[in-house]
Amino acid sequence: MIQASRKQWIKFSIVLVLYLIFLIWLQSWLGLVVVPFIFDAYISKKIPWTWWKKSKNKTVLAVMSWVDAIVFALVAVYFVNLYFFQNYVIPSSSLEKSLLVGDYLFVSKMSYGARIPQTPLHMPLTQHTLPVFNCKSYLDWVHWDYKRVGGLGKVELNDIVVFNFPAGDSVATAVPAEDLYRLSYQAGQQLSQPVDMSRLTLERQRQVYDFYYQAGRKYIDENPQMYGKIITRPVDRRENYVKRCVGLPGQTLEIKNRIIYLDGKANKEPDNVQYRYFVKTKGMLPDDLCHELGISQEDLMMYYTEESVYNMPLTEKAKAALLARKDLVVSIENTPDDDAGGLYPVNKLTGWTVDNYGPVWIPKKGATIDLTLDNLPIYERPIKNYEGNSLEVKDGKIYINGQETTKYTFKMDYYWMMGDNRHNSADSRFWGFVPEDHIVGKPIFIWLSLDQDRGWFDGKVRWNRLFKFVDSIK
Repeated sequence: MIQASRKQWIKFSIVLVLYLIFLIWLQSWLGLVVVPFIFDAYISKKIPWTWWKKSKNKTVLAVMSWVDAIVFALVAVYFVNLYFFQNYVIPSSSLEKSLLVGDYLFVSKMSYGARIPQTPLHMPLTQHTLPVFNCKSYLDWVHWDYKRVGGLGKVELNDIVVFNFPAGDSVATAVPAEDLYRLSYQAGQQLSQPVDMSRLTLERQRQVYDFYYQAGRKYIDENPQMYGKIITRPVDRRENYVKRCVGLPGQTLEIKNRIIYLDGKANKEPDNVQYRYFVKTKGMLPDDLCHELGISQEDLMMYYTEESVYNMPLTEKAKAALLARKDLVVSIENTPDDDAGGLYPVNKLTGWTVDNYGPVWIPKKGATIDLTLDNLPIYERPIKNYEGNSLEVKDGKIYINGQETTKYTFKMDYYWMMGDNRHNSADSRFWGFVPEDHIVGKPIFIWLSLDQDRGWFDGKVRWNRLFKFVDSIK
């Protein structure tokens, strides 16, 4: 007969209720297998969970106390990190001056609903690689399909969002930050004779681009000393990016003269949006002025001494402040518009640039689109890479999963993400749509901010940014 105190039953009941609420939220009853163990831990105590506490060996007591604490901490961190929130630090300047390099973010996974882990067996607090050992931090032979639990809301226009890198399914380990698809097309083109694509039919253009990709990928595979080993990563083990959502499912996005239009209407620009300018000066800008205007050392890197010209990103506020300094600044002009070495889709002749892009329709779950050789390059990555279909073109006809078709119905919602530092941001203009299964969470507030240009006794900590809510950064 079970002998348990009232206190034990109360503790068991509280833990059980909380655990069942958690399972209901996950919509998974597989976790019920844990209930007997919870019952044993609080009531029956058949399993000696804390056997070491009865040991008379002081070494055993000391070691096992630490092991117990570490295991508990790892398990707690694992579940908190998976389902509730995680830390994220801004590594690059793509969102400046809205979010700064060195901002540490509290990212809520409950805002959009946490994903059930697709690779559940992994080391907590690591994304894909174990430090020191430089090996995978996860086991990919245990793999679950994409599923997202209920969240507090959905991704809204102009939200700042953390997500997994869409083009990160295949990675060249020596250049992990580069888009392997873009690298392959570029390498293949450089290895081939120049072709005037404008003179070719759409079908012939596709054949040439396919040749570029195959030649480039072969070159990358044959040069591991330059590109490293090519590996694949599941969705939830790809690099985490943070950008602003500037286009929602079902909207048509177009960039005209730097301004984003959605369904023909100009979208509000972020308050601290930045563009690059040629800033002609009478010499180098003083450090105190740069610090006052929020101009970082990275912003100042492109300085042409012979002409006394900076090629630098500026907010409208900083631009106006510099123009007012006639003693320092001669003129400020827009930088030339270009394609920055190749925009999405890389396998289509578009003539688009970073400042004049589109229009593109953003796929919406359940929506059906007419497929043509003209728009196929825009949508083939979602069809093939994100939704798992086979796709090929034969004799000018499109085949999906072996069936000829002229239509496709999308299975997921997609988003268009861009940085506020518009000319220094690797974003959807370069790698296309972000699928819903890549969404990680929503940054809530900045809990720490460290200025990489300052020392610890010279303003390293940006005190004015601590506990600043990200939603207030518009």
